[in-house]
Amino acid sequence: MDNNNSPDSPLGLPVENWTPPPVPDWIETEGRYVRLEQLSAEDHAALLFRAYAGHDSVWDYMPNGPFSSASQYYRWVRDHENSVDPRFYAIKNLQTGNWEGTASYLRIAPEAGSIEVGYISYSPALQRTPAATEAMYLMMAWAFEAGYRRYEWKCNALNSKSRRAAQRLGLSFEGVFRQATVVKGRNRDTAWFAAIDAEWPALKEAYAAWLAPSNFDENGQQRESLGDMTRLVRVSDDPTLL
Repeated sequence: MDNNNSPDSPLGLPVENWTPPPVPDWIETEGRYVRLEQLSAEDHAALLFRAYAGHDSVWDYMPNGPFSSASQYYRWVRDHENSVDPRFYAIKNLQTGNWEGTASYLRIAPEAGSIEVGYISYSPALQRTPAATEAMYLMMAWAFEAGYRRYEWKCNALNSKSRRAAQRLGLSFEGVFRQATVVKGRNRDTAWFAAIDAEWPALKEAYAAWLAPSNFDENGQQRESLGDMTRLVRVSDDPTLL
């Protein structure tokens, strides 16, 4: 068989002046509303368990949890705190001073320029706050500014909150993989979302505008929604959210 490409064959665009980006280090980063650092059993487990306590629904679509005791959660964190993929971070809400959630990088593929954000476990105190959004902004910012070409978000297709969050954050809907896996003994269809590097400058501008103090009134309510700001950047929307 002739391995030479036919001049009539459709081929992908050349990827020029690009080298594989680094694997994430244990970055510690802080914004206006939030701080992220390497998840640690000694430093974070007890405080995070307290934030999650009584809210087992946090774990409904997660491969881990719920946790019946602080010691059980401590052991889980201890077993995963040094994992490099997924690579876990604890999230501190600077407005409350409390550790209120975790997130991770995973499926890290520098050779493809692809990285995923996942294992996002936000306590109710962190949900729907500027800190929650800024944590996602900081993680996306690191990935694209390190040289990644593609930033992925995947979730259980039944998890409408996660699907809505991905779209609000400016990630485009790419479809549903049916019977993608089995989680906790149940079928999981997986919804895929992603942003690419060409979209990052516009997304960064949208995040900066949304996170600006001037976007919030005296009661802390947003003046403009992030979903509206990212609408023109997204190339496809989730039809379940229309």
